[in-house]
Amino acid sequence: MPVHSIERSLLICHPDTPAKAVRSIAVEVELSFDDGFALRFIVDGEIGALVLPQGEGELVIADSSTDGLWQSSCFEAFLTEEGQPDYTEFNYAPDGRWACYQFDDYRSLLRADQLAPWRMEVERSPRRFAMRIEPGIFPDTGSKLALSAVIEEIDGTKSYWALCHPPGKPDFHHPDCFQLTLGAPDAA
Repeated sequence: MPVHSIERSLLICHPDTPAKAVRSIAVEVELSFDDGFALRFIVDGEIGALVLPQGEGELVIADSSTDGLWQSSCFEAFLTEEGQPDYTEFNYAPDGRWACYQFDDYRSLLRADQLAPWRMEVERSPRRFAMRIEPGIFPDTGSKLALSAVIEEIDGTKSYWALCHPPGKPDFHHPDCFQLTLGAPDAA
């Protein structure tokens, strides 16, 4: 399977929402002509102190989308074409719930989509939680990607992580957050 891996990217914790139990969050992006793109979010820290489900392996994916996932631990991706105001938001909860939204401009919701991910899988240890998502989307070369996470700790602390934070409160929809440009997969 020809795959082009974009180098692992580290998410930055918003300075107004410091985490207690999370040391770092990285995201790996893979792009394939056969399978579209895949995301792997990797959280390092005191995993037992985070609001994350027990167990590991392939998740049972919810039959339909669920709103409000960002109110607890949630992994997110935003995809747009270079120079376009419209974008798609993907939300993934670590228990198999998901949501997908289409926006025609900054925070201007056009509609919710019923586009379920192909596969979601988790790995868990005391110091690391990883979630791999295969959305089944085939983005165009040059598409821009924003990656983010909301992590809730058992004591109620919430931290907001992204590739980049614009000034002010956390805002994953902001155009400055679209930091990755997808290249063409290698034709191996």
